[in-house]
Amino acid sequence: MQGYVQKTTSAAPLAVFRLAFGLMLFGSVIRFWSKGWIDELYIKPHFFFSFYGFEFIKPLGPYTYGLFAVCGVSALFVALGLFYRLSAVSLFLSFTYIELIDKTTYLNHYYFTSLVCLLLIFLPAHAYFSVDAYRRWALLSGQIPAWCLDSVKLLVALLYLFAGVAKLNSDWLLEALPLRIWLPARNDMPIIGFLFNYSWIHYLFSWFSCLYDLSIPFLLWNRRTRPWAYAAVVVFHGLTAVLFPIGMFPYIMIVTALIFFSPNFHRMLIRQIGRWLSLPVAFLSPHRTYAFQPLTQKLLLSGLTVFFAVQLVLPFRYRLYPGELFWTEQGYRFSWRVMLMEKAGYAQFTVKDNAGKRVIVNNTEFLTPLQEKMMSTQPDMLLQYAHLLRDEFSRRGFHKPEVYVDSYVALNGRLGKPLIDPTINLANEHDSFAPKSWITSFDDEIFGF
Repeated sequence: MQGYVQKTTSAAPLAVFRLAFGLMLFGSVIRFWSKGWIDELYIKPHFFFSFYGFEFIKPLGPYTYGLFAVCGVSALFVALGLFYRLSAVSLFLSFTYIELIDKTTYLNHYYFTSLVCLLLIFLPAHAYFSVDAYRRWALLSGQIPAWCLDSVKLLVALLYLFAGVAKLNSDWLLEALPLRIWLPARNDMPIIGFLFNYSWIHYLFSWFSCLYDLSIPFLLWNRRTRPWAYAAVVVFHGLTAVLFPIGMFPYIMIVTALIFFSPNFHRMLIRQIGRWLSLPVAFLSPHRTYAFQPLTQKLLLSGLTVFFAVQLVLPFRYRLYPGELFWTEQGYRFSWRVMLMEKAGYAQFTVKDNAGKRVIVNNTEFLTPLQEKMMSTQPDMLLQYAHLLRDEFSRRGFHKPEVYVDSYVALNGRLGKPLIDPTINLANEHDSFAPKSWITSFDDEIFGF
């Protein structure tokens, strides 16, 4: 272990990763802004579904544009390696704040991005090919501790491996669900669209994606298989981007996979960029090795150990809850379960009190279409919305209002059934990490992890 801690490697791969990752995030912010999604998702809604334990994260109204501006500028500065530490902290805080405003917009790659931003705060990604290093040559280093680079590789590998393990379930492998539902909807694609009508294609995609996730980290790490593995990354994520509207995730993974390539590959990229920018040769080929103070390195390695221990345990927390994970979604988020289920639902709320007042709620009065869609299939969001209705109708004159919901949900093409016990007054229920007894039984079983 001590020998590994003292091992060094080229700083070029981490520098290229910093540059590419920062530019990707900067482009994402520009894309979000240009498409009007800031206003649509973070300003127009009247109510936001906070994450449990993060209720103090509040929407900022028109100031959300300022938050996105800070995030975008921070991402650009991280890419350039300008005021790097401050920019990395600012990027992590601003991006994560945006992510935590409303769980309606939760995506696995937002979580991944937050974790990468957190890692970058503590890694010397600015030691090579950065504005900071150009301004302060005492920082400029061609070598860094190997664990700095390997920590990013390990995070990427865990994402893939957990995504692959999650696909080892009977719906995905034996029934080709939900791809059997999704792929025929894309049969209008030119050239290959007709193939999506065949069931063998659904199974081929299901099995291949599972094997891809489970094997790609090892194939990328191996020098001999790396070029073929990266070609698979480009094809797999490129096809995913075409077939499914999941934002920047496929492109982030395509760029991120470059970190597995050899130092020579990254040095070649940097030297080419350096020639375009007419940078001095001495700046592009430093001989110094970046070294942490012994106490600092010990603290960082201890922190990374805790960080990765949490990443290894967190995806399995669902084992602490009864019932089918896809149905209850207790322990579902933050566990790298990517595109595993198709859930469609409908939720009608009734508010009444002991004085005889009774009203059937029009959800569009309080929620956007996207919020209503996501809320209708997720128990914790249904509870949050019920509490919103309780408080709102209390202000409208209801005495100790009771809130009930008729919720029908179809999971992976099964017939719809009530998700929440319709006899439970949700106004009196409280959110917590404890199992939610008011979620109905799935009355079926999806075998696997």
